[in-house]
Amino acid sequence: MAASRTPRTDPLTLEVVELIGSVVNRYHDEYERAASKHALTGAQARVLGLLSLEPMPMRRIAQKLKCEPSNITGIVDRLESRGLVERRPDPADRRVKLAAPTEDGKRTARELRDGLDDFAREPLGTLSREQRVSLRDLLKLMLDS
Repeated sequence: MAASRTPRTDPLTLEVVELIGSVVNRYHDEYERAASKHALTGAQARVLGLLSLEPMPMRRIAQKLKCEPSNITGIVDRLESRGLVERRPDPADRRVKLAAPTEDGKRTARELRDGLDDFAREPLGTLSREQRVSLRDLLKLMLDS
């Protein structure tokens, strides 16, 4: 019989969970503010930022952003209607369509990144390499359990 785990609700655990939530909320709030300066939603800005790194199929965008592919289709449709994204055949498999930024899309993604507040642009900027490695390892440990 598997041992049941008792929930950890000690003050330290609650504080850590609260801090993780605060980091995520602050990042998203700053990203939303920067996106609105370009008349984009936060979701549109995240998709555009992701595509500025490399063109990709919508299914992969959905996997990276942890959402439904149908949501990505609508976001890409809106970005495409604004001339920021285009669909093109995948050279490796012409049956697959890639979403790719246009030149305007690349410029907008760059301006978006440059317009982020320090925290959203580089949320780990105040941490040393050792601290970032420790944080990464702790987060992996949390997600793997």
